[in-house]
Amino acid sequence: MAKNVARRNGRQRLEEAMAMLVQNEAQFVARLSESDQRHAENERLRLQYEREAAERFARIEADLAAVIRVLGEHTRMLERLPEAVREKIGFTGN
Repeated sequence: MAKNVARRNGRQRLEEAMAMLVQNEAQFVARLSESDQRHAENERLRLQYEREAAERFARIEADLAAVIRVLGEHTRMLERLPEAVREKIGFTGN
């Protein structure tokens, strides 16, 4: 009779362990799914950030090109300024 009780206890413990294992596996799968969702969201945010950064960089490059163009125009105007002033005041230099 002691053997039967030991077997029942052993079987009951095995069933409890298996139930706990199944429960732990279910929790693991749920957490894995949550982790996958977080990873997908982080990847979406990374791609969005990279796209926005590329757009911002393109705008900065365009603005810089415009500034360089205007500086070139101003440089040419300043180079011609002394002669324009001389002509305006009628200075011939002879």
